[in-house]
Amino acid sequence: MCRSDRGFATVEAAMVLPVLALFTVTLLWALVAAAAQLKCVDAARAGARSAARSEPVAAAEAAARSAAPEGARVSVTRSGELWRVTVEAAAPGPRGLGLTLRADAAALAEDTGFLAEGGAAVGDLRSGTSGAGDSGLEDSGTGGSEAGVSGTGVSEPGGPP
Repeated sequence: MCRSDRGFATVEAAMVLPVLALFTVTLLWALVAAAAQLKCVDAARAGARSAARSEPVAAAEAAARSAAPEGARVSVTRSGELWRVTVEAAAPGPRGLGLTLRADAAALAEDTGFLAEGGAAVGDLRSGTSGAGDSGLEDSGTGGSEAGVSGTGVSEPGGPP
């Protein structure tokens, strides 16, 4: 009995092509979601800078919304000497695929800068001098890669922020 190998390459290709197409679509979605996350980070920073300059809260929210992805939720709060801005947006895709993109930024309010040793104002964003060396912006929980971001990430709806 003689077996022929004719048609096996066609069958194999027909089975592999859908997997490759799904992989490509997933990769493209991940790139678009990463770009939206970066927009959230930039929006939170813009809002924090605006609030730190003693601009009205509405102006800080407007600055954050203008840089945020469409449909993002922006909140501006003050806790002590820090202005905190949080930007949340659904990940791109059908219903955000159940993921929420989130970015937080905090900036020291300019009206509360205090003098450090040597007379340099800590948190003076205009002159660029800061006792902490980070232009008055807080960086916590991100490995120190970018000043001004505190806890950026992706969370599932209803999950912990």
